Amino acid sequence: MSDKPEKFIDENGLRLDGRRVDEIRPMTVEMGVLSRADGSCYLEWGNNKVLAAVYGPRELHPRRLQRPSEALVRYRYNMAAFSVEDRIRPGPSRRSTEISKVSGEAFEPVVMKQFYPGAVIDVFAEVLQADAGTRTAAINAATLALVDAGIPMKGLVASCAVGKVDGQLVLDLNKPEDNYGDADLPIAMTEDGEITLLQMDGNLTADEIAKGIEMVRKGCEQIFAIQKEALLSKFGTADEEEILKEAELQAEVATSEDESEDVEVISETVSEAEIQAEDDELEAEDEDEDIELQDEAEAFTDDEVGDASDEAEDLFGEDVSEFEITENAESEDDSSSEPEGAESDEDEGEKNE
Repeated sequence: MSDKPEKFIDENGLRLDGRRVDEIRPMTVEMGVLSRADGSCYLEWGNNKVLAAVYGPRELHPRRLQRPSEALVRYRYNMAAFSVEDRIRPGPSRRSTEISKVSGEAFEPVVMKQFYPGAVIDVFAEVLQADAGTRTAAINAATLALVDAGIPMKGLVASCAVGKVDGQLVLDLNKPEDNYGDADLPIAMTEDGEITLLQMDGNLTADEIAKGIEMVRKGCEQIFAIQKEALLSKFGTADEEEILKEAELQAEVATSEDESEDVEVISETVSEAEIQAEDDELEAEDEDEDIELQDEAEAFTDDEVGDASDEAEDLFGEDVSEFEITENAESEDDSSSEPEGAESDEDEGEKNE
């Protein structure tokens, strides 16, 4: 391990490697470096060299680990034994296990796991050479490897760290700053600014944390630009003429669909109007028929009454109305009058007893 430098930032505001406090180290990316992996990416960030590979989605074994509604994303971070000056013990350690867990959770909001229920997506991040910020470099490489594997994602994930040296916040720590600095704050976030990973080693005030997050946000914007450039170089770009033609075709399809919908609405309106007109005509015809039938009935009744009156006058020689009145009066008198000597059946019965 090298000795601690006297100053990390000189009078001109430059750091030991010549960067400003808000600048990131140079980054280069190469995708599709492993033919047997479903997706892969090789990333160099400063003196960091990281290789990321994705395998899956594939069936998960043992089956008891399967999730019935979504896929399982397994992230494995490992530092090669030769990645640092002092050779480290190969195999997993407490540090690599912790970084694997938190780094895998950084992809939870973006990986669309619901499309692969019961499957597993394995992400391997191997650090070949370490120079501070290896977990952030591995996340950036793993994001591109997932895209290279065709895993559906809502967006990219970028990661960067901010630290404190000489009482001042600096972006993307190098090895001396990481080893001898006062604090280290690695952060991962989506393109929407959602933070998916945040860890801290050291002491920072609340204001320093807020300022550090804004510095990381600007650094991640630069990383997103590098990632997108790598994706375009891998998958190519469409010509401007093809994009315009496709846009025109989509516009024509949308216009034809709108016109067809308008025609359907107009035809439906016309058909409804015709049906309503036919119903009105039928109702009018029914009303006319009812009026004619009523007139015929009234005319027929008047004719019958007139004929009956004429026949009665010819037979009886007097007005029918007077004859009816006289006849009714006589019938009432006959029914009300009884013989004086007549006795009821009840009276006769009493006498017999």
